[in-house]
Amino acid sequence: MTAVPPRTFNMAQYCIGRAAETRPDHPALIVVNDPKANLPSEVWTYRELQSAILRIAAALKKLGLQPGTRILIRLENTSTYALLFYGAIAGGYVPLPTSTQLTDADVRFMLTDSGAEVMACSENLSLDGMTAGVRILSTSDVERMIREPEQAEYAPTKPDDPAFLIYTSGTTANPKGVLHAQRSSLGRRPMYQGWYGITPQDRMLHAGAFNWTFTLGTGLTDPWANGATSIIYTGEKDPSLWPHLIRETGATLFAAVPGLYRQILKYSAPERGMLGQLRHGLMAGETPPPGLFEHWQDATGLPLYEALGMSEISTYISTGPDCPRLPGSVGRPQPGRRVAILPLEDCDEPLAVGSEGLIAVHRSDPGLMLRYWNRPDEERAVMRGDWFAGGDLGRIDDQGYVTHLGRANDIMKAFGYRVAPQEVEAVIAQCPGVADVACAEIKVRQDVSVIGAFIVKTPDAPVNADNIRQFTEARLAAYKWPKEIVFVDALPRTPNGKLKRANLQALTYSLTQT
Repeated sequence: MTAVPPRTFNMAQYCIGRAAETRPDHPALIVVNDPKANLPSEVWTYRELQSAILRIAAALKKLGLQPGTRILIRLENTSTYALLFYGAIAGGYVPLPTSTQLTDADVRFMLTDSGAEVMACSENLSLDGMTAGVRILSTSDVERMIREPEQAEYAPTKPDDPAFLIYTSGTTANPKGVLHAQRSSLGRRPMYQGWYGITPQDRMLHAGAFNWTFTLGTGLTDPWANGATSIIYTGEKDPSLWPHLIRETGATLFAAVPGLYRQILKYSAPERGMLGQLRHGLMAGETPPPGLFEHWQDATGLPLYEALGMSEISTYISTGPDCPRLPGSVGRPQPGRRVAILPLEDCDEPLAVGSEGLIAVHRSDPGLMLRYWNRPDEERAVMRGDWFAGGDLGRIDDQGYVTHLGRANDIMKAFGYRVAPQEVEAVIAQCPGVADVACAEIKVRQDVSVIGAFIVKTPDAPVNADNIRQFTEARLAAYKWPKEIVFVDALPRTPNGKLKRANLQALTYSLTQT
C-alpha cells in the first residue's frame, strides 16, 4: 500500500525534519491560551520546532538514557508536552503519553508495566508512591531542555523500531500498552486524501488532549507530515468557544469527537459564514448521534467526515472529500488499505460481501502496532493469520462501504439475544426530550441480564420512562427494548468527550422499575 521505507527511518525526522528543510519559516505550531487575545501565545516555525525537539533529544542523551528507554509524559496539554513527545522520538527514546487526570494507582501501574525510567510530571501533581528509581522531570526541567545550546542528530532508528507506547483499555482490570513503530507515521498516509483532503496550506485545529492517539496523530503528526500548521488551544474547553477559535485562528480543518459537534450546535448555534475559512470537520472516537451530519450541514453549510479507528492502527475507514457519505455507514477503507470481515469464531477466512462479523485489517499495513506490551495472550487473540481483528463488528457492502455495528465486547446479551447498544441508542436519541443516551447490559440477577438505557433529558423536558418505552416499542423488535430506564444528569465521558461505556453501571441513579 506504500513504498518500502528506507533502512533508516525516524518518525520525528519524517514529520518535522523534511518540512524544516523545505519550508523552515512556515508556521508549524500555533498555541492559543486566551481565546479573547488578539494574538496567539506561541508561534513555532518548522525551523524552531526542529531546533527545540533536537535540543530535547540532546538533553535526554545527557541524562545517560539508552535508546529505547521509555519516558512517561504526565504534563499539561501545552506545547511542552508536544515538544517532549517528538523530542523523545527524535532521540530514539519511547515516549508514553498519559493524562494528568490519572490516579496515582494508574500511574504506578503504567510505570511498573512499561519499565519507564523517566517520568515528566507537572509540578502540581502527586508523586506519592511512585516507583523507586524513576527519574522525575518537571515541566520546568523540560522547558530548560528546549533552551539547551546543544542539538542532537536524529537517531538512526529503523522502520520497525519502537516509536511510542500508549495505554488503552484492556480485557482485564488494567489497561494494556500498544507499542507503535517508527513506520506508523507512514501508515497514516492513506488518511491524507482518504479522510482529510489535506494540503501544506491547511491549518488543523484539534479539540482533544495529547494523551489520546487521535490528537497526537490528527492534531500533530499529520499536519506536520504534510508541511501544514497545527493549532492547539490550551484554555478552558467551553463548547461555546470553538466557533470563535475556528474563525479567529483561520483553521481550515477542525477535528473532534461527535459529542463536541453536538455541543457546539447546542451551545453556540453556529451559522453559515460563522466558521471563517473552515472547509470541513473531521470526527472519530465514537458513534455520531442521529441527525448530527444533517444538523451540522444545515447550520454551517459545511460537511462532516467520519472515520473509524482504534489505538492499534488509528483511523483506517472513513469518508472524505473524495468519498461521499452513505447514511448509516462510516465510509470506505482508505486507499491502499486491505480490510475484510472475518467470522466471530476463530477463523481467518474473509466472509462474503454483506456478511456481519469482525472488521479486520491486513497485518502488512504499516500503521498497525508492533505488539501489545507484555500481553502476548491478548495479542494472539486479535491476530488471525494475516489479519488483525481488534473487536469492531461490521459488514461491507458491494460498493465497499462499511457499516459499524459496535464493539464485540460491548454487545448486550439479553434473554438469549445479542444486541448492539448503538442500534438501540440511535432510536432512543430520536425521542423528544432526550439530550443524550447510552445503553448497556445490566445484570438484574446472577443469571439474568437485561438492556438498560441511561438517559440525559433536555432541560425541563417532560419525558419519562413510559415515553421512552412507548417510543422504542414502536420502532424496535421486542428483544431490543430496554427493560430498565435510568435518568442521569450526565453520561460518563473522557476529557475528550468519548463515552466511557464500562462506567455506566457505576453511575448514581434513580432506577425506574419495569
